Amino acid sequence: MASPENDFEVSDATRVLNRVFGYDSFREGQQEIIEHVAGGGDALVLMPTGGGKSLCYQIPALVRPGVGVVISPLIALMQDQVDALRALGVRAGFLNSTQDHDERRMVEAEFVAGELDLLYLAPERLRSESAMRLLDRGKISLFAIDEAHCVAQWGHDFRPDYLALSALHERWPDVPRIALTATATEATHAEIASRLNLETARHFVASFDRPNIQYRIAPKNEPKRQLLDLLRAEHPGDAGIVYCLSRNSVEKTATFLTENGVQALPYHAGLDSQVRAANQARFLREDGLVMVATIAFGMGIDKPDVRFVAHLDLPKSIEGYYQETGRAGRDGLPSTAWLAYGLQDVVQLRRMIDTSEGDDAHHRRLGAHLDSMLALCETVECRRVRLLAYFGQGSDQCGNCDTCLTPPESWDGTIAAQKLLSTVLRLDRERRQKFGAGQIIDILLGKKTPKVTQHDHESLKVFGIGTELRDTEWRGVVRQLLAQGLLTVEGDYGTLVLTGTSAEVLRQERQVLLRREPERAPRAARSTSSGRRAAPAADLSEEAMPVFERLRAWRAASAKEQGVPAYVIFHDATLRQIAAESPTSLDELSKISGVGENKLAKYGQQILDTLAA
Repeated sequence: MASPENDFEVSDATRVLNRVFGYDSFREGQQEIIEHVAGGGDALVLMPTGGGKSLCYQIPALVRPGVGVVISPLIALMQDQVDALRALGVRAGFLNSTQDHDERRMVEAEFVAGELDLLYLAPERLRSESAMRLLDRGKISLFAIDEAHCVAQWGHDFRPDYLALSALHERWPDVPRIALTATATEATHAEIASRLNLETARHFVASFDRPNIQYRIAPKNEPKRQLLDLLRAEHPGDAGIVYCLSRNSVEKTATFLTENGVQALPYHAGLDSQVRAANQARFLREDGLVMVATIAFGMGIDKPDVRFVAHLDLPKSIEGYYQETGRAGRDGLPSTAWLAYGLQDVVQLRRMIDTSEGDDAHHRRLGAHLDSMLALCETVECRRVRLLAYFGQGSDQCGNCDTCLTPPESWDGTIAAQKLLSTVLRLDRERRQKFGAGQIIDILLGKKTPKVTQHDHESLKVFGIGTELRDTEWRGVVRQLLAQGLLTVEGDYGTLVLTGTSAEVLRQERQVLLRREPERAPRAARSTSSGRRAAPAADLSEEAMPVFERLRAWRAASAKEQGVPAYVIFHDATLRQIAAESPTSLDELSKISGVGENKLAKYGQQILDTLAA
């Protein structure tokens, strides 16, 4: 399929976009990148998940002579990626450790003979001289380095194998390279460029905004029940991902959801590899499943119809949070990113940082990541503004996050902060004691618990001075003081200690503004602040809904018959448009976004028959 000519023309890329992928026009930023790489230039691309990164290397590989070599760490997903390309009529293959000898030999022969358009490789294969010699025997159109943040030493998915990829330019100096990632701060961006020798490449930084995702963060209050309420009210029957910090929490949450009528599967590193692979395959290939997982699951998950991503524990960094929530709504339709977090999350993550490997600088870096995540959780401003600012991008209030939809009040918490900090100070100075938040709050509320009585804390001057707030409100105060750096935790038991800035509050030199949670949680919004719909195809008429469900049933049966994920056949967004417009001929069907030549020939008549049924 690749052009036999060395000279690239813009019309070639547009023709491939329309004929192969079935789209009329490029998304914002795609065309400039594609033209640059197809013309032989190197590129470093920062573009959000769902922004169309794959086309930025797939189309240049199809218009340049030779085979595009894609370096990807996603071994478990390569088969599905290749299946999706083959469904479009693209000659794609992969080489990784899941194949037997004969399968590898066949793909290698296809590569050498120029019978592939794209070849996917795991990064560790490039550390072997045999793989390098294989690449020497074929004609390479470009190198695409996917998930390029893996090269960053302190990134959230560091892969040592990626450090060797700078050798590609040394061995094949005339082959253009494109490195792509969905998340990178300015520091990570610079590290990727340095480690991959891409400082002189053109850098393309798209907006990280995902306007179709509604960001919501809530204090923990029976989190599994909160999650179940969310799924029943807003996402019944939808596919989604639930992230938990521990394996035990994954298992318990998956069981809880299943017992309450939600089809849920567990995924974590402690499961047998075959079980993990089977669960991942089911999630990708079946509609409406919920995957409950640790962060071991998800990088590169190419399932477009994930309608929600929920976190039951606080992520360690904004990079990780953004990457994980970005797995929702890749098809552009309205989706939810929901997070429940509590004081214990902060204590647990602080303890993990203190006991982690690495020097003091590494610990400070991890602490800074957590501080930024806490600031996002406790902000009274637009979540999206705060999120994008972390990546160095400006934004207006979005109108599609909880703080925009139900603005929280801020209140002067200076006196409450002084009371709490004074309690910590008095315990330390007068008793040489340190305690966690629970004991501090019991003292403030004047509770005569056995532990309070045991340590004679009733005799403290601060005993009972905080009855104006409830237990849950005091926990919110502790959380927010931690987020503002006015408190910290230490030790295995998460004891509270003052920081260098605590004295400013105690001396009345600093005002403390705190967030008051709204009485009711926001429900899903369906439009952006500009009045434009986040996803035009999101809602269907009553007449079109049964048609859409018939199309989904046809797609599910076809996918099962072929042994591929349903989205390989068509995305939900394409089926929705078909249901809404009800084409009556192949010519009309060809004008639907996402229906390229190959899929029109293969599925066109089946779709028309389904519509006519």
